[in-house]
Amino acid sequence: MDDFYRPGHRSLQDQFDSRRLADRLGEVTLSPTLSDDNRKIIEEAPFFWLATADADGWPDVSYKGGQPGFVKVLDEGRLAFPSYDGNGMFRSLGNILDNPKVGLLFCDFDRPWRIRIKGRARVVDDPSELAEWEGAELAVEISIETAFPNCSRYLHTITVDEHSANAPAPGHEPPEAEWKSWEMFEGYLPGTGD
Repeated sequence: MDDFYRPGHRSLQDQFDSRRLADRLGEVTLSPTLSDDNRKIIEEAPFFWLATADADGWPDVSYKGGQPGFVKVLDEGRLAFPSYDGNGMFRSLGNILDNPKVGLLFCDFDRPWRIRIKGRARVVDDPSELAEWEGAELAVEISIETAFPNCSRYLHTITVDEHSANAPAPGHEPPEAEWKSWEMFEGYLPGTGD
């Protein structure tokens, strides 16, 4: 468990007398694989948050959304998701190329329940591996190092009444992002410059 808790964690655990609790939580909740329950939450998720860090260690977090089922559990220790058309900055995927360590947070607001995942990511650009995701030019595969539930005590009740019309799905061509038609970006979009 010492590879999960670092000196900063231990310092605060000792300060607030929670080391025993933290160790017990680690014993009963940490896993290098996904349970069937975790798998169900992940495969039904219409979104999650992805934390990455660049080569200098600066963190970044990104909301990743799609139609339920856009995240695929490949097996008990791996999952993958598509990278859809975005703003062209490639913050998350660029960080992964420089530093493969990632964190993911999935929330099921109906239960409520949260799942955290620590793992190592790789960017997938092989078309045969991308066939599952219509409209994706890239994908990300995560090898899970640790999956664990996260206390849902402060998780708000949120209802997703409608999924984004911008999320790709089989047989659905998402509309072009409105901001891409703004004059300030004219000539800067891929395929439009010199």
